[in-house]
Amino acid sequence: MRSCDSSKLAPWAILLAAGRGKRMGGDLPKVLHPVAGRPMLYWVVEACKQAGVEKCVVVVGYKGEDVRQTLANDPTCVFVDQPEQLGTGHATKMAQPLLAGQEERDVFVLAGDGPLIRAQTLGRMLEVHRRTGAAGTLATSVIEDPTGYGRVVRDAQGRFSAIIEHKDATAAQKQIREIYPSYACFRSGQLFAALTKVRNENSQGEYYLTEVPAILQADGQRVEVIDAVPPQDVLSINTPQELEVVDQILRRRLAEDKAGGAKQGLALKGAL
Repeated sequence: MRSCDSSKLAPWAILLAAGRGKRMGGDLPKVLHPVAGRPMLYWVVEACKQAGVEKCVVVVGYKGEDVRQTLANDPTCVFVDQPEQLGTGHATKMAQPLLAGQEERDVFVLAGDGPLIRAQTLGRMLEVHRRTGAAGTLATSVIEDPTGYGRVVRDAQGRFSAIIEHKDATAAQKQIREIYPSYACFRSGQLFAALTKVRNENSQGEYYLTEVPAILQADGQRVEVIDAVPPQDVLSINTPQELEVVDQILRRRLAEDKAGGAKQGLALKGAL
């Protein structure tokens, strides 16, 4: 278990934002495509800040300077380069120098192209992560069509066993509907120690972050898994058509939040 003092450190976040997103068309970095009038990466950063994240380490690659300039005025964000896109595990490892000497700090690792992320989900993850003293905590979702997502494999007792990427999954594993939508929280020291053990022996020849939880568990570390991501928040953006769908969802959510806030304000005014 960690010390009380170290658990009071504000969490950081590593945001994976190095990809191009070829299927989106054009030459704009994927994370800069607009959703509800803002670059999709903006919404991920905002959710992190609302959840109490002190620093967002943004891992950039394709047209990284454009991503840097977009967030240049946000003091929460710092940037590291991933010169070669060798997988999510490799991208995460690029942030290690900025977390040197902070082995006890909790750090989220999130996809920069997930604008439907909610601060409440991150808050629930962090609460469970700290209360249980876990080295790693994953938030999962159960969706109707899990095609393309990593499957969460559990043992006979229902405990976490592994995350299997879609391209590496067996026919039976592809029937699993519990998926990993790239919501993870780790203790920094354990995260980077586990990343040294990740290998690229898979169909993509990449270093997967999804290998880390199983490595932690094999080393006797605690891994928590909570089904905390609403299915509607899982929608991925790989095409302009998917971008339009997510844009509409987020705009509707923001309008509902605004309307809810206005009602609360009127109720408070009437009570005075």
